[in-house]
Amino acid sequence: MKNTKLQAFTPLFYLVWSDDLLTQKEFATLQEFIHSLTVLSEEEKEYLLSKVDISNPPSRNELAEWKSDIEKSIKDKSSIKSIYDIAVALSDTNLDVSNLKPDFTKLENDLGVLGEEVIQNFKTKADSFTASSQTNSNFDIQKITELLDGKEAAIIKKVKTVISRPEFAYETSTDINVFRETVYNWCKILADENLGNMAYPKEYGGGGNVEDYFAIMETLSYHDLSLVIKFGVQFGLWGMSVQSLGTEKHYAKYLKDIGSLKLPGCFAMTETHHGSNVKGLETTATYNHDKQTFTIHTPNKNAQKEYIGNAAVHGQMATVFAKLIIDDHDYGVNAFVVPLRDTNGNTVEGVTIGDCGHKMGLNGVDNGTISFNQVEIPKENMLDRFASVNDKGEFESPIPSDNRRFFTMLGTLVGGRIGIPRSALAAAKSGLTIAIRYSDQRRQFGPEGGSEVPILNYRMHQRRLLPHLAKTYAVHFALQYLTKRFLNRTESEMQEIEALAAGMKSYSTWSTRDILQECREAIGGKGYLSENRIDDLKNDTEIYTTFEGDNTVLMQLVAKNRLAEFRKAFGEMGSLGIINYVYENAKTAIAEKNPIATRRADDEHLLDSEFHSQAFIHREKTILASAARRIKKLVDGGLEPYDAFNVVQHQMIDVAQAYLERIVLEQFQEALKTVEDEKSKVILTKLYQLYALSQIEKNKGWYLEDGYMEAVKTKAIRKLVNQLCWDIRPDAVALVNAFDIPESCLAAPIAVV
Repeated sequence: MKNTKLQAFTPLFYLVWSDDLLTQKEFATLQEFIHSLTVLSEEEKEYLLSKVDISNPPSRNELAEWKSDIEKSIKDKSSIKSIYDIAVALSDTNLDVSNLKPDFTKLENDLGVLGEEVIQNFKTKADSFTASSQTNSNFDIQKITELLDGKEAAIIKKVKTVISRPEFAYETSTDINVFRETVYNWCKILADENLGNMAYPKEYGGGGNVEDYFAIMETLSYHDLSLVIKFGVQFGLWGMSVQSLGTEKHYAKYLKDIGSLKLPGCFAMTETHHGSNVKGLETTATYNHDKQTFTIHTPNKNAQKEYIGNAAVHGQMATVFAKLIIDDHDYGVNAFVVPLRDTNGNTVEGVTIGDCGHKMGLNGVDNGTISFNQVEIPKENMLDRFASVNDKGEFESPIPSDNRRFFTMLGTLVGGRIGIPRSALAAAKSGLTIAIRYSDQRRQFGPEGGSEVPILNYRMHQRRLLPHLAKTYAVHFALQYLTKRFLNRTESEMQEIEALAAGMKSYSTWSTRDILQECREAIGGKGYLSENRIDDLKNDTEIYTTFEGDNTVLMQLVAKNRLAEFRKAFGEMGSLGIINYVYENAKTAIAEKNPIATRRADDEHLLDSEFHSQAFIHREKTILASAARRIKKLVDGGLEPYDAFNVVQHQMIDVAQAYLERIVLEQFQEALKTVEDEKSKVILTKLYQLYALSQIEKNKGWYLEDGYMEAVKTKAIRKLVNQLCWDIRPDAVALVNAFDIPESCLAAPIAVV
C-alpha cells in the first residue's frame, strides 16, 4: 500500500483477506467502518474501499508484502493487543488515529476478531513463544538420579550393567517356546551374578538384603517384563514363600538350590474359581497318620491351580496352598512343598500340568495349570512356621486364632505387593522417556512463515504427558516409603502396612496402565509400531492390575483397614463417635471453608504445600466419615454387615483412593525436604506442585459439591496446572533422562537422543 498516510489500515486488510475469503457481511461491515472515518477525505475512503472489493482480491504476493511491512514497522510487539494498537504503531504523522479507538474496537467486535488472534497473526517464528520454547537442563541430571537411586545406587548400577550386555538383546521370535527359553537363560545369568538369591539369608548362600532385592526387581523392569516376572516367580514367590513360611530345615534343604536356579519352582495359590479368595481354596492336604504323610488332591476341575508361573515348562517343585485336613477336620489353608517334575522334566505321578498358552503379554513366562490326583508328600514338606502337625498327628500353632494365623501367613507374602508396583513404576518411566524424548524431536505445524514446532511445545501435549511425569516421580517416593515401612515393620504395624502395600500396588499399576495408554496415543502411529516398545510395555503390564490381587478387590481391603482404624479411634462406630469425628474434622477445615478461602485463587496460596495438605486430608477424612456413617445407618436399619458393605462398595473405593493420594502427596513433600541441591529442588518443587494441583483438579467435582472450593478457585487451579506444565516443559527431557534407563533397554528408535 503506497499511500503512507493510510498505512495504518494495512493490518486491517491483511486480517480480512488472510483466509482468502471476504464474506458479504464482512464487506458490509468494512464499508460502514470506512464511511464513518471523518478524518479521511472521500478520495481516501474510495482508495480504502478498493482494497475490500470482493471481485478484486489481493494476490498472495501482495498479502505477503503487507505482512512484511507490518512486521518491519512494529518495534515492540509485546504492546500489541488489538488492531487499533497496530494502527497506532503504523500511523503516519499526517494521520492522527488517536481518536479512532472506539471505531476500531467496534470493528473488531463486528468482525469477531480477537486480540489474541491479532497478536498471533503478526508474530514471526522468532517472536512466537510457542515456537521458541526449547529443551534445556536447568539442573544437574546426575544429582536427581542420585536422589532417585538413594543408597541402592550400587546394586542398581550393577543390574543396569548386566542387562546392557549383548546376551540380553531383546528376543524377537514370535515362537513362545523360543521366548520362554531365552527368558529362562536370562534368569540363569542373573542367578550366576548372585542377584536372584539377594533376599535369602547369607548362611544359605544369599545376600541377606531384601531392600536390594526390591531394587533389583525395579531395575530389571527397564528390560523385558517377562524376565522380571519369571525372576519374581522363581526367586521371590517360590523362594520367599519357603523362606517366609518354612523353618530352618526347609532353608537348608531348598534355598541354595532355589537361589542358583538349580531348583526351579512355582507358587501355586490361585485356583480357577478362587482367585483373590484364598480362604475359599478347595485343594486339600489330608494327613495320613500311619505313613506320617500328606495327600495333596484337587477335588474338581475348578479347584485346579491356574496361571501358575514356571509351571508349564520349567517348574520342578511348588509351594502349594491347600486346606489341611486331619481326621476329617478342616484346619484352614496352609502351605506345602510339592514336587511337580523330576530333574529330567518328567511330571511326577499324580500331577497333571497344562499350558495356558499364548497370552496378551508376558509370553516369555510359562504359565500353566496344575492338578493333583492323590499326590503323597512327606510330613516335613509342610511349611510349618505358623502351623504344624506334631508326632501325635495333632495340629499345632503358636497363633491360636485361625483368622489371625491365616492373615499372618499371607502377611509374610506382602513383598510381592511391593515388587509389582515398583516394576510397574519402571515401565511407566520407560514409556514416558520414549514419549517425551520423541515429542521433543517430532515437529508438527507452526506459526505462519516459520518452521514446524516440536509437539512437546503444545499446551495440550504437555497436559497429556507432564502431569503423568509428576505423578511418576510422586509414586517413586511413595514406593520408597512403603519399602522402608515394610523392612522396618513391627507386628503392631503389619495390618496397616499390608493395606498400604495393597493400595500402592493398585495405585501404581493403575497409574502405569493409564500412562502407557496416553504415551501410545501421544506419539501417534509411531507408538503403534512394535519397534518402539510401547506395545510390549502396555501388554506386559496389563495383567499387573490383576495378579498379586485384583486392584478393585485390594482397594476394598484398604478401605476396610481405614474403617477399622476409624473404629479404633471412635469406638464401634457409635453415633457419638462419628459426630465427634465429623465435628473435629469440621473444626480443622473451618478456616479453609470460609468464603474467602473457598474463593482464594492467588498463586501464593494455590502453590502452598500447606494448602495441598489440608485439601487432601479434608477430602480423606470427610469421605471416610461419610462411608462410616452410611454403613452404620444401613446396619442400624437391619441390613447384614456383609450386605451393607456391598451397598457402599463404590464409596469404599473413594475412601481408599483419598487415603492413597494423601500418602503419596506427603511422601513427595518429605522427599523435597531431603534435597540439598538448589536447582534440583526448584524443578522437583514444580513437579510436586503439578502433582498436587492436578490431583485436586481431578477431584474438583467433589470439592465443589462439598463447598470446600468455589468455581473461581477450581478455574484458577486449572490455569495453574497449564502454567506448571509450560514451566516444566524445558526440563522434561532432562527429568526423564534422570531415570537413567540404559539405552539398550529403551531400544526405541524414536527415543534416540
